[in-house]
Amino acid sequence: MNHLFTLSYWFDLQPESLTPLGQQIFIGFLVLLVILAVISFAIKIRKGIYRGFFKRLYAFSLTNIAVGLLIFFLNYESVPFLAARFWIAIWFLAMLARLIFMFITLRITSVHKKEREQEEERKKYLP
Repeated sequence: MNHLFTLSYWFDLQPESLTPLGQQIFIGFLVLLVILAVISFAIKIRKGIYRGFFKRLYAFSLTNIAVGLLIFFLNYESVPFLAARFWIAIWFLAMLARLIFMFITLRITSVHKKEREQEEERKKYLP
């Protein structure tokens, strides 16, 4: 665990393969992404104000499943530069950034929904 915070661990261009526990965690994360993709696909079919969010969540899940499988395969095969651990870190940072922007968009959508409801309530009483 101590070597997790060293530069040589993250920037070694020919790293060791993932441990069996690391492989199970990685596969478990990919399975969670598959479940998220299935759920978001089922919800994005419905009409509603949050449909765009679930479309983006579905695309996010599929994209990250593909990237995760590629990273897992490259790490399993111990491909010299492409199996480096910094790719996993970059992947997680990119996922985090995309999720943050998606939830900011969701928050803006919910604010617009409240404004629209207030406007409809106000228009009820106008001739």
